[in-house]
Amino acid sequence: MIAASVLSADFAQMGAEARSALEAGADLLHFDVMDGHFVENLTMGSSMCRSLRRTLPEAFFDVHLMVTDPAKFVDSFAEAGANHITFHVEAVPDPIALAVTIHSAGMTAGLAINPPTGVSRLMDFVEHVDLVLVMSVNPGFAGQDFMPAVLQKAQEIRPLLRADQRLEIDGGINAQRAPAARDAGCDILVAASAIFNAADYAAAITTLRSPGGILTGRR
Repeated sequence: MIAASVLSADFAQMGAEARSALEAGADLLHFDVMDGHFVENLTMGSSMCRSLRRTLPEAFFDVHLMVTDPAKFVDSFAEAGANHITFHVEAVPDPIALAVTIHSAGMTAGLAINPPTGVSRLMDFVEHVDLVLVMSVNPGFAGQDFMPAVLQKAQEIRPLLRADQRLEIDGGINAQRAPAARDAGCDILVAASAIFNAADYAAAITTLRSPGGILTGRR
């Protein structure tokens, strides 16, 4: 599956850009939410999600919280129409409790891991989430170079997941990197500039495409 990250879309044309990506074959829209604390950059909040939900009522919204206190954002994104929230294992003392909170708000939950963090940090929490996100760049900005070393991490995580859980990868994904990410077991590829900087969104998405279904519906 292909998740089009709207971080690289033209913010002045966000509704049209997001619709074009979905019509070109993207399976879901990915929202990179940064607070200027957990990472240096400051991006978007729930208002962006709410606006796009009005424009795209049937789309699946995959929210990635790169924030210091992700629990503060759960209710606002649920009310804005998010389907899924991923938070970072590095940001919270009790990932299980936060996953329960996200599920109770009617969304699926994911757990992200940064490049320097070892897989052992996830071991006690994997069974409680619906998705694991492997960051293939240090989070904060779009357009960074892919870190090939994280593919080993993806290979270690894949056997830990049930058939109903997803393995997502985010950062520097393009036509050249996508095959290796798929081979490592990733079944959701997040792409930002590889889609929104392309002249032909459909052609770009086709080159990234991995066979499989889609994480659908709100829990």
